[in-house]
Amino acid sequence: TPFPNSFKCFTCENAGDNYNCNRWAEDKWCPQSLDTQYCLTVHHFTSHGRSTSITKKCASKSECHFVGCYHRDSEHTVYQECRSCCEGMICNVELPTNHTNAVFAVMHAQRTSSSSTHTLCLPVLAWVFTLPLL
Repeated sequence: TPFPNSFKCFTCENAGDNYNCNRWAEDKWCPQSLDTQYCLTVHHFTSHGRSTSITKKCASKSECHFVGCYHRDSEHTVYQECRSCCEGMICNVELPTNHTNAVFAVMHAQRTSSSSTHTLCLPVLAWVFTLPLL
């Protein structure tokens, strides 16, 4: 690894489906920055569930502030947008599709015993801010 605690995220921009996004994702390390510590996935899809655009990248905490699913209207198009963030090596494999998986998933270190110096990483799901689908 290029530096301590370095990590990678699946990375693609406006891919048509999750398979091709993950398959052709750039294999590069996220930048060493206190600000960039998560993987972000933004999934646009139709009301029938067909993916129209997938973007995955390394992200800052502020980019992960608004996770969840939203109803969007753009010129002549109505679509859903689900955003999720996660912490960990290439953790953004799956697509967020609803309020259950459009979350901010972080790992928290917890001591296994009071005298132990080892830590156990436990996944903790945190909903930062979500809006219901309309």
